[in-house]
Amino acid sequence: MNIDERNNDMKDSHSESYKAAGVDVTAGYEAVRLMKEHVERTRIKGAIDSIGGFGGLFELDPKEYDDPVLVSGTDGVGTKIKLAFLLDRHDTIGIDAVAMCVNDIICCGAKPLFFLDYIACGKNEPAKIASIVKGIADGCVESGCALIGGETAEHPGLMPEDEYDVGGFSVGIVSKKAIIDGSKVQTGDAIIGLASSGVHSNGFSLVRKVFGIDKREVLDEKLPDGRTLGEALLTPTNLYVKPVLDLISKVQVKAISHITGGGFYENIPRSIPDGFTAVIDKGSWEVPYIFKLLQERGGIDEHDMFNTFNMGIGMSIVVPADEADKALEVLNAGGCKACRIGTIDKSDKAIIIK
Repeated sequence: MNIDERNNDMKDSHSESYKAAGVDVTAGYEAVRLMKEHVERTRIKGAIDSIGGFGGLFELDPKEYDDPVLVSGTDGVGTKIKLAFLLDRHDTIGIDAVAMCVNDIICCGAKPLFFLDYIACGKNEPAKIASIVKGIADGCVESGCALIGGETAEHPGLMPEDEYDVGGFSVGIVSKKAIIDGSKVQTGDAIIGLASSGVHSNGFSLVRKVFGIDKREVLDEKLPDGRTLGEALLTPTNLYVKPVLDLISKVQVKAISHITGGGFYENIPRSIPDGFTAVIDKGSWEVPYIFKLLQERGGIDEHDMFNTFNMGIGMSIVVPADEADKALEVLNAGGCKACRIGTIDKSDKAIIIK
């Protein structure tokens, strides 16, 4: 049964009592109708039409992978979502929700297969929900995975009517022998950094504190590049799936870190075995202006900056030193700005930034 047929069958589904309590079930049906075109854009091989059902369906082809292993990741957007409220722009925040999940999955070398979202709102405004789902679908299309289901929940009395939260999870697949786990990392390996689009979706509690973001007017400040502060901060998280999967097919990739909350100090060591250290040359890339502004306005010391934000590097990848140039060539040719940011060495310290 397709969505239109299902909506016709649900024409008698309504409750005036529930609506009086703050939940309008018919608004949910309208939201599903409006998001249909966005969901359809994400359809890939294996995705089975199930939107509106009780579970998202995806058919695996067992011949495509040797000893297939499923890899899952889940996350939300965090307090960055406050900026979407203030700017009344809701069509990009879904990209962040997808990116925070699929960028984690590819750290194992896995290809994302599908994504499911969860949207909680104070009041279901179908057009706004559809706008959020548009962003989710955009993220799925760019990552090559299918949006196979989700949930929209009205929470009157728990959340303000004009607010919402969004998160989700993704499942990917990788052959067992191809799992990237850092076990092959050795002294002298090169560390490649993939440029971020800005702050991405981490550290926004500190960002909001530094800039005093509680009113729309604060976000109208003009930056040197012509964007407003709000535009710069709301820029979606980069999606690294396709360029990284392309790199894995052409170069030996030994370890991958998605640099999210906790910055360099927390995330890069997660992919490096004990006894080795990631020696990062902080002068090897240009730190974007937004981070310099944050540090200056907030009086934040350098350690805390690298321990909170991505500082312009959204992902790090360890490759053999003799394949570093090829890795850079592949990534940059694929439209993913990258540079060499460090080297693997022997040390009891997990990471050294100098």
